[in-house]
Amino acid sequence: MKCGLIEKTESHFVDTIEKEAYVWCEKDWKHDDHEHVHNRAQLTFVEDGYQYFHIDHKIYLVPQHHVIWIPSGKAHKITSEAKTVNLTVFLFKPVFDDEFYQNVQVFTAPPVLKEMLLYASKWNKSLAKNEEQDIFFKAILKSLPNFCKESNGLEIPAPVNIRLIPVCNEINTHFKYKLDIDSLAEKAKMSVRSLQRTFKYETGITLQKYHQLTRILKSIELIDTRQYTLSEIAYKVGYQSLSAFTSSYFSVMKVKPRINKDQGVSS
Repeated sequence: MKCGLIEKTESHFVDTIEKEAYVWCEKDWKHDDHEHVHNRAQLTFVEDGYQYFHIDHKIYLVPQHHVIWIPSGKAHKITSEAKTVNLTVFLFKPVFDDEFYQNVQVFTAPPVLKEMLLYASKWNKSLAKNEEQDIFFKAILKSLPNFCKESNGLEIPAPVNIRLIPVCNEINTHFKYKLDIDSLAEKAKMSVRSLQRTFKYETGITLQKYHQLTRILKSIELIDTRQYTLSEIAYKVGYQSLSAFTSSYFSVMKVKPRINKDQGVSS
């Protein structure tokens, strides 16, 4: 059983729950490594750690204190290298008729939403009829579009064109170094102009943006290890100064990078 759903096969879940919505909290979450799908919309709040959601040829990063909305029937796979992942999963059967609910959404949980989600954990795994719970969960669901004023853009598109796969692999492996467009074009067996045009068409972002996202996502993984200062992390992901790293991080995450004081590492 996962999040209240009974797993019949590796990727198919049977929903025997009568409630329209319920919550499932997991401490020290252990993910599997296969894609699955279910007929409830899913809202996941990452309280500690981070997760990657693989959906429709994109990889969505959901760091600490962020949420991801996944429409029902949308196949997804979850991975993470975080030491500890604590999260809360809400599963909804009916949703409101709004475009927001039809698409994957990732955004920071503002303070009000975070408190609502934490309060809702008191109904963890409860399938008993409860009027307060039903009203409260419907309020969370109804308010999500307003809380999601703008997504952080925390997704890395994965191109379908097989000639671009070596390009992505090269960037993912050598993200610390400056982009060598000529070398990447050789790997793709394209001209530089064709590579740039094809990559933008396939992924919706430029090679430079892909490179930046890869660096920032890697920095989040390093921050989670609690082993390095921010200056050390900046260098490890390819930035020559802490200020350059902070600026790049802020442009993607909309907040400045920080290491919690109780983690014992200073910047």
